[in-house]
Amino acid sequence: MSTQSPDGVRLQKVLAQAGIASRRAAEELIAAGRVSVDGEIVREMGRRVDPDSAVVHVDGARVVLRDDLVYLALNKPRGMLSTMSDDRGRECVGDLIADRAELLNQAGRLFHVGRLDAETEGLLLLTNDGELGHRLMHPSFEVEKTYVAEVAGQVARDLGKRMRAGVELEDGPVEVHSFKLVDWSGGRSMVEIVLHEGRKHVVRRLMDEVGYPVLRLVRTGIGDVRLGEQRPGKLRPLNQSEVGALYRAVGL
Repeated sequence: MSTQSPDGVRLQKVLAQAGIASRRAAEELIAAGRVSVDGEIVREMGRRVDPDSAVVHVDGARVVLRDDLVYLALNKPRGMLSTMSDDRGRECVGDLIADRAELLNQAGRLFHVGRLDAETEGLLLLTNDGELGHRLMHPSFEVEKTYVAEVAGQVARDLGKRMRAGVELEDGPVEVHSFKLVDWSGGRSMVEIVLHEGRKHVVRRLMDEVGYPVLRLVRTGIGDVRLGEQRPGKLRPLNQSEVGALYRAVGL
């Protein structure tokens, strides 16, 4: 199937505009067979594509070409609602967006990908890419979420093994992908939990069930996107590598 779009933009220019590489370096990527358009490896320099419809991958990672799509990471503070508006006037994610007129002008309607309860802090993704957002939230794609929880007491040595084997909750079992003790001091343990679940309050309910109620909970990762040193209440755009990793995680 031809990927040529006679009225489109030269592929190397599209890659350069997307920030993948300079135009000359993009030509080298194409010549090396590292670029595909709509599933077909492209090696010709003259290939033209429609940035609004072409699906381009470099080294297997999806490249975002449309300039109207926005991908943001927010470090949601404790006490803030994961909603774009609240009829009771409580502080919510939408308040942060309302202060960023340039984002609204570029993106139109943004939405949050999944939720964090008000008392949970950490990474929340915002986008106007409906297809990606839907897949990230759908349980069938099993995108990993990483949490750091502070709990009272020192956790039992066999807790990780028990949790990886599965814990039965009232709405079904939960299997933890990985579990590790990060720190223990002052009578409190800090643990990292990675799971594919997206059920409501699942980490809190899980830790309650195994006897270690959560004192503080932070989501630190979604797929390959990490919170890092991002400060609470701050937004940042995802880079091409992060967006590509999210696309790859959901098969796009």
